[in-house]
Amino acid sequence: MKKTPVCLYLWLWLLPASVQAQGGMWLPLHLEKQNEKEMRAMGLKRKADDLYAPNRPSIKDAICQFSGGCTAEVISAEGLLLTNHHCAFSALQRLSSLERNYVEEGFWARSREEELPCPGETATFVVRMEDVTALALQHVTEGMSERDRQSQIDKNIAQIRANARRERWQEAVVRPFYHGNQYFLFITETYTDLRLVGAPPSSIGKFGADTDNWVWPRHTGDFALFRIYADKDNRPAPYSPENRPLRPKYFLPISLSGVEEGDFTMVYGFPGRTDEYLPASAVHQIAEVLNPTRIAIREQTLKILDRYMRSSPAIKIAYVARYASLANAWKKWLGERQGLRTYGVVGKKQAYEAEFTRRISNNPTLNVRYRHLLPRLNETYREIEPYAEARENYLETFLRNIQITAAIANVASWLAEYEKGQIGTFSARKTEIMERMRAGFTGYYLEVDRAVFAALVERYAQTMRPEWGGAFVRQSAEQQGGFDALALHLFATSVFTDSMRWNNLMSLPTPDSIARVLQRDPFLLFWRGVSTPYNEIIGPKWQELQGTLSLLQRQYMAAQLEVFKERRFFPDANGTLRLTYGQVRGYSPRDAVRYEFRTHLDGVMEKYIPGDYEFDVPQRLIDLWKAKDFGPYATRDGRMPVAFIATNHTTGGNSGSPALDAYGNLVGLNFDRVWEGTMSDLYYDPAICRNIMVDVRYILFILDKYAGASHLLKEMKLVKTK
Repeated sequence: MKKTPVCLYLWLWLLPASVQAQGGMWLPLHLEKQNEKEMRAMGLKRKADDLYAPNRPSIKDAICQFSGGCTAEVISAEGLLLTNHHCAFSALQRLSSLERNYVEEGFWARSREEELPCPGETATFVVRMEDVTALALQHVTEGMSERDRQSQIDKNIAQIRANARRERWQEAVVRPFYHGNQYFLFITETYTDLRLVGAPPSSIGKFGADTDNWVWPRHTGDFALFRIYADKDNRPAPYSPENRPLRPKYFLPISLSGVEEGDFTMVYGFPGRTDEYLPASAVHQIAEVLNPTRIAIREQTLKILDRYMRSSPAIKIAYVARYASLANAWKKWLGERQGLRTYGVVGKKQAYEAEFTRRISNNPTLNVRYRHLLPRLNETYREIEPYAEARENYLETFLRNIQITAAIANVASWLAEYEKGQIGTFSARKTEIMERMRAGFTGYYLEVDRAVFAALVERYAQTMRPEWGGAFVRQSAEQQGGFDALALHLFATSVFTDSMRWNNLMSLPTPDSIARVLQRDPFLLFWRGVSTPYNEIIGPKWQELQGTLSLLQRQYMAAQLEVFKERRFFPDANGTLRLTYGQVRGYSPRDAVRYEFRTHLDGVMEKYIPGDYEFDVPQRLIDLWKAKDFGPYATRDGRMPVAFIATNHTTGGNSGSPALDAYGNLVGLNFDRVWEGTMSDLYYDPAICRNIMVDVRYILFILDKYAGASHLLKEMKLVKTK
């Protein structure tokens, strides 16, 4: 056996896991050059141009971005679309009532006529993508200020979009990559006539709810079905009874063979946001300063929402989607912080930076260009830290967790137009403001938001610097006799908390009369007391320093690409189409603990708690389990598979992404990550980072045996590969 030099062993250890085999969110048009050889060595049986081809049907034509935040895939020649139950949650909630609660009871259309229109839901497909870096950076020079640089790039992008070859119903989108060192053009087409076909009850589609969220083992049937409709020419069109099911360019075959330990898998989708190339100082700030602030605020909110949701079915329906959204990020931040600490990511980043520094020190040209880069980055992160923490405190408290102040902030910006003398703009926006407030009153429970407000403003007074708004909030509470009394006063007297008072205000005859009432409103006055120090001190300083960080981070990314020429750098996720690949693997999160790669229906029954909103189970599912009536969907040992994990590198936005086998067949539906590995947005480690997928055989079992929707299976292409 050949001996490997010690220095090479050291270098391999210093490499971030995100650039080793497995891991990475790769651009599909580069797979042939960057990844095909490795993928085939790991087990891929298809060619790279079967996954992405710009001029003929390929697997990418079955993948779409669902409603701007999730992924979905076409699984039949008649436009049947598969995504996650939690991605469909808002649609289910909007369609539900106390009489027909599709969230709790599920929904199954028995015919095309029973499929329910879902206004606002969309499916966006990528037609092709092109590298337009040279055009985007044309006339951009080293000596430009950041503002001038971005202004020139914006002009270039506008020209690229105007000149892009596309059909009239298609869009041209240009996105930056590698922190603005590269740019790509995406030609897309978006379908807006989507109709709900089927969704299991939440006791299946959200089994385990927030307790099991981000946790393995999972036993959740997290799926829902829609259908895409198009006009007579198969093009995007608004909803119409005359529209027809989409005839897709490509749809995914579905494998009945399942997966085993070590099998090659791919996840194709639209990951939202990662920051893999930040310096150690940035990662430390996220883990030890920003995440703890976010976690503490949401923890208080969630406890209050949970208490009210358990007390009233109507409140539960109204707040279930909001609760899930807030809890999702809260638990993710908890796991991310723990993972970063447990696996010493800051230390690993520092070791990587030491190697970066060593290399540039040994190269005179690189040393001149980059020797001050990391010190400047670190110093700027130290300088921005108090402002970044205060910003998160402000945003989480008033704009993300308290509903009423988020609404008031929007109206306050409208009122500011009047106060600047822009009466025409103020009048023109009245209808928009009224519609937003009308939507806000829908499903709004004053007593719930008031309790959240009282708790969070008390925390704000304790944690925000006095001169940055903390003193104002504390004094406001003291004047009313405490934080609960402050909440009671504001919610009882403001036009923002009562739809009748608000409508009366909007019926006043002139802009002057409306503005005068708003200017005297106690809640708007409170908001101005809170927002003024943010707008005058915190926000501007954060913006200034963030601009410096954007410049330095772009330079640092360019430096890494130049210094480590032997490496493959995948671009950070930015909501664009990507493919990631890995293998089905269990994992060991800590000493003496080993998790297997697959869960079964047996585990659902082990967790079953009758009447519990997280762990209840429908009687029909219990009966099927007892009878072992699993049809052709069971494993070889006669058990019903539910979910499995693999080393695919995923993030938010990958919800609903197809998990594909080596042949490109659908074997699972991505819906989560393991808690210990949520740090993968900042640092991917194949030893611990796992994505969680619903086994497609469980989906077929629920459709066929539980729902009696076998008519849907007839339009799918079911295959066996083993």
